[in-house]
Amino acid sequence: MSPRLVNDAHRHIGIMPEYPFYGGPPVHPDISARATVAELIADLDREGTERALVIPNYGVPDPTVSFSLNELALEAAAADDRIRCGIWTSPRPQDAELNDKALALAGEAGVKVLKTSFLLGGRADDPECIVQLDRIFGAAREHGLVVHVHTSPGGNSDIDVVGTLVDRYADDVKIHLVHLGGGVSAHIKLIGHQFFDWIEAGKQVYTDTSWAVGFAPRWLVNEIEKRGIGQDHLLYASDEPWGDQAGELARMTAAAGDGELANLFLRDNFATLYGD
Repeated sequence: MSPRLVNDAHRHIGIMPEYPFYGGPPVHPDISARATVAELIADLDREGTERALVIPNYGVPDPTVSFSLNELALEAAAADDRIRCGIWTSPRPQDAELNDKALALAGEAGVKVLKTSFLLGGRADDPECIVQLDRIFGAAREHGLVVHVHTSPGGNSDIDVVGTLVDRYADDVKIHLVHLGGGVSAHIKLIGHQFFDWIEAGKQVYTDTSWAVGFAPRWLVNEIEKRGIGQDHLLYASDEPWGDQAGELARMTAAAGDGELANLFLRDNFATLYGD
């Protein structure tokens, strides 16, 4: 059990099918994935997690799987006052009809986030994706939601590409860059200047330290303390079942200490973004 109240700003629900990733045999790496709301709630109880933002699981290159889990995420939010949810959306033009159904849920009770990712296709600077991205961010603007965007080094999820969304939309839509860029190069770009430059420019940009490489959380906290800004733009997230809840919490706690910054990162910033 956690010794303090902790709010988890990004975790998943739903089971993915086995898939032959990278040319290997079919595997199911997210072994702690939960198929039911009851299992999810049991995890929150066991961990001592006070509140959580729950998003459909994803990873296999078939967006219909994640779209199909939107109802399960809504069910989770309806089942327990501790849970808020995100709705899966896609930037790909071929998913327009699936987005129609997903974005129709944006005003439902408990929905706080629209989640999108380029892992399954599309690219932030691809003109063919702009129509769906405009729809996603437009719905977020209309309903006062946060847009979660996956980041990882290289390819379509690299911070140099995903960062164009901050430039384009974050004046009036809150954007949560999940995973602090997801790798060493992005950590250095974001912590070294980009994250703080965006904040100073008035961009509504947030991040978490799930998947962060060892040095990054403590450097980020050090920069926040040194610069005196950003303390309300960082959140703790487990990213279960792809992250490790105990490890992610330990990493954040070690970086933030046990004072006011820890309260912000582990609890209060979540309440500001996702509370009622």
